Amino acid sequence: MRFPYRNELEMPVIGLEAEFKVFIDDVAIVPEEYWRTPAAFIDQPLLKRASKSLQLPTGGAIYFDGGVLEVVTPVIEIAPQCTARVVRSLWEQIAFVRSELDAWEKREGHRARLQAFSCHFNISFELAREARNRNRNIQKLAVLLVHLLPVPVIVLAANRRSTGIGVRPRRDRVEITFDFTPDPGLMAAATALIVGITRDIIEWDSYLLRDLEACGVPLIDGLNPGRHIARNGWLARESHFPKNPFACDIDVCDWRTRDGRTMSLREIAHEIASHFRESIRRVADPFSVRLLDSVLRGETPSLLDLDERPAAYDDVGHASRWGSVLPELMNFAMLMHEESRRLTRSGYEKVFLNLGRLRHIRLAGEELTPIKIRGWYHSIFRAPNGEERLLSIDQLLRHLGSFEN
Repeated sequence: MRFPYRNELEMPVIGLEAEFKVFIDDVAIVPEEYWRTPAAFIDQPLLKRASKSLQLPTGGAIYFDGGVLEVVTPVIEIAPQCTARVVRSLWEQIAFVRSELDAWEKREGHRARLQAFSCHFNISFELAREARNRNRNIQKLAVLLVHLLPVPVIVLAANRRSTGIGVRPRRDRVEITFDFTPDPGLMAAATALIVGITRDIIEWDSYLLRDLEACGVPLIDGLNPGRHIARNGWLARESHFPKNPFACDIDVCDWRTRDGRTMSLREIAHEIASHFRESIRRVADPFSVRLLDSVLRGETPSLLDLDERPAAYDDVGHASRWGSVLPELMNFAMLMHEESRRLTRSGYEKVFLNLGRLRHIRLAGEELTPIKIRGWYHSIFRAPNGEERLLSIDQLLRHLGSFEN
């Protein structure tokens, strides 16, 4: 049986990555120097990936990168409620890693703490090559998004120590980088906003700033994003705004927009989100939409309404849990519980859960054993005769029922 190689997925997807600084006994360490590999503190067999990362039984992956510990969700296809699925998945990866660190602490007699660092929102850009042109390509998309996304994302999920938001164009996806938010509810609302707006813009015929202005979307006058210093992309840091948006009162009307109005940051954020309301609803769950609206209308506080960054940022997995950063979020607890109870798994998510749990699959009369994940597109299996089989994730999705129980 021949399994052809594919370099892309058949469906558009999203994925989240979260980076954490690691402290051992309250001293900052470099994870790759201290442990060398995540297998040093994870006490169970894990499937290897092509890079230095390991596949987790919760469907995602873990690796060390640039002095931080990073966890990644599996790819999750874009569909109704996909933003809730991807946030749930990220917190499942975090919970697994935290439980393994707890066990390591007991074995070694040391305390390991994860401090929130950053979160990356990855969104497919699958526009056909013939549909792209000088005004409609991923580079132009990144420039447009770095002018559009900062204000609503800042109001919804920034804290007093935040410094900026980045947008990186990749070959087949756009990556938005921001602070990690140590509350699953606020993270779900921010993810819904980011994915909903980005997916709507991707369908536009042109990605020029004047297209946004023609729609009446308020853009801050004087926002001049800079080039990313380390990677291809754009940054909107505090110094790129006419004044620091992370240190201001977000309800004071002292921000000039490019269409000549004077508005508060919260008003600008709410108007932008309202313009993209339908596209946000298409990818989000009702809980996330309701919380997003509540924060942007001022009914629920923003993290920027607090005097300091909440302590939950400094011990993710322990101090950070539902409602820990804003007590007012407890008003949404029942709604979130009901939505989570009804939330199903996506197809790709099921594939990676089976792979992470090292489940065999039976295809063409052979029982195949997973031995490695190659990126997010392929898995390598070993046949009974010792030969290797390369299967795409889409092929595995079509044979989902062939995994062992």
